[in-house]
Parts: sequence; C-alpha cells; structure tokens
Amino acid sequence: MNGPILFTERLILRPPVAEDFESWAAFHADEMTMHFLGGVQPRSIAWRSMCAMTGAWTIRGFGMFSMILRDSGAWIGRSGPWQPEGWPGTEIGWGVARAFTGKGYAHEAAVALMDYAVDVLGWSDIIHTINPDNAASIALARRLGSVNRGASRLPAPFDTSPVDAWGQTAAEWRARQGR
Repeated sequence: MNGPILFTERLILRPPVAEDFESWAAFHADEMTMHFLGGVQPRSIAWRSMCAMTGAWTIRGFGMFSMILRDSGAWIGRSGPWQPEGWPGTEIGWGVARAFTGKGYAHEAAVALMDYAVDVLGWSDIIHTINPDNAASIALARRLGSVNRGASRLPAPFDTSPVDAWGQTAAEWRARQGR
C-alpha cells in the first residue's frame, strides 16, 4: 500500500488494494452509481481505472482512497484527492456504492480528505467537478462550503461531459472548520 490510512468515526480510508477489486468492479458496473462518474465500465476497464487510481499514489503522491466500513470491513466506495493530467484543479471527489448512499458516508470521508488535502498535501485550493444535474453531489459540495465557480472542462475522454467546478480555498476551509 502506497499511502496513509485515515480513520473517521465510521470509516477507514486507505489506498486501494487488490482485495478491493470485486467491490470496485461491481461499483463500476452499476449504471445508477456510474451515471455521473463517467459511465458503466466492464471489468477490464474497471481494473485499469483501479490501477490508475493506485498508480496515482506513486506518480503524484496522492490518489483516491477506498472507503471501508469500520464495523464490517465492507468496501463502500472511493473518495479523495485526484488530479490526473489535464484536470482543471486539485479535486476532492467521491463516489459511494448505491447500497450505501444517503447515510452520510461521502460527507464523512470528504471532511477528512479536505483536511488531508489542506494540512498534509498543502493544497491552497480544492475543487469538486460535478455534473450540473447531480443534485446529491451539489448538495454535498454546498454542505462542505464550496461554491459553484461555473462551467469547467475535463480532459478527454470526458471533455464532452458537462461539469461545473465547485470549490473553495484552503483558508475558507480552515475558517469553516474553526482553525
């Protein structure tokens, strides 16, 4: 494993490992889950996406974390810092498997990972690229204190997907957290 392990009240956040693949593949195969996350991926592409996320830890020094329930050990999604080549900024993103949505896990992870991005990675600005129709992610971005900065563009092959860049500065995040 190439990165830290973080703990929240209900979650373990750690870099993806090989044992995550079955849950990762099921996540990427679910049409509702993947509607705003680039579309359904067959197992072979899900494998490549997991390897890209894992490889980001070596190349960039950060990447998405697997979200693991502390009480059961279940893999429930991915969240964390993300900035592949051509990305419009330093992003904290999230995606939760459909069976676990609506329980506050994405918020819990995002708060810990916003702190990680600011305090450990030293990011001065954080964005969330969100499809304008993704009401759940927009609500989470607002709850985190991010504001819509307007339309943005992702690199190919996602360059035709509409996204807005929601975001805030590290100073704004720290102020909201009372630090």
